[in-house]
Amino acid sequence: MLKVLAASRRLPANAAFSGRTAAWLHALDERLEEPIEITIAVPTAISRRAGMAVRRRPLERGDVVRVHGLRATSLRRTLRDLGPRLTLTESVVLADVALYKRLVRVDDLPSKLVEYVEPKAESQMETRLRMVVVLGGLPRPLAQVAIYDSNGVFVGRPDLYYPAQRLGLEYDGAIHRTTLVQDNRRQNALLRAGVRLLRFTAADVLGAPEDVVRIVRSALGIIPPFGGYGGGETPVPFPNTEVKPSSADGTVGVTRWESRSLPSTYLESRFPIRETGLKALTGPRARPA
Repeated sequence: MLKVLAASRRLPANAAFSGRTAAWLHALDERLEEPIEITIAVPTAISRRAGMAVRRRPLERGDVVRVHGLRATSLRRTLRDLGPRLTLTESVVLADVALYKRLVRVDDLPSKLVEYVEPKAESQMETRLRMVVVLGGLPRPLAQVAIYDSNGVFVGRPDLYYPAQRLGLEYDGAIHRTTLVQDNRRQNALLRAGVRLLRFTAADVLGAPEDVVRIVRSALGIIPPFGGYGGGETPVPFPNTEVKPSSADGTVGVTRWESRSLPSTYLESRFPIRETGLKALTGPRARPA
């Protein structure tokens, strides 16, 4: 923050922090990228500032707000400016954070992002995992679905979930190393409730997305198209999995299933499992400049 504060003292009156710097100020980015970026409203003769990336662009009314007392491009303008510079996935990552914190509405987003965003996504890596799956040609999973047992007791909430296949996808980040005991208990509770889990790390999501898609596709029992990520393999469906039709109260009964997490182990579950969504948390809003 000290670098940005120092830079603000050298900011022209008609300029604002923009790009990745504005995204960081809005708490969309986890770390401040270098160099600091500013946009100066045209017309202007200023083309450079030491230690800053300067862009000269029109700044319309409403394009500039104050964040932590500093002039910055609005979230809507920031996402629009970053769109051409970022990959689709990274644009969706920032949009998901903004939606989760309720800083913007879906209608405020660039049209190309609307079909991919998820307001319930709770982390940037969760969004990247979802995008790997979706861009890999697989059905879009639900996000943050709460699972309850037959007594109405909450047993867990996978990052991503396929209800029909009772398949959950989880991203394991650094925090999981400090909450291993709780995570293991939660996973065991989900397994007892008839939910299969696939867990992925940053190395999987960022370094081997094709493998992630192949594994998820196989778990879903989907035959990959010729030349797809599946490499011509034909996954074996789950003959021991049976999902009963939804009942009148919205619950779903599950019979015997095959656990790929525990090879050669079968669990018997006749619990009705209820699923609900998770409301997004409310974050701070920037006020107009």
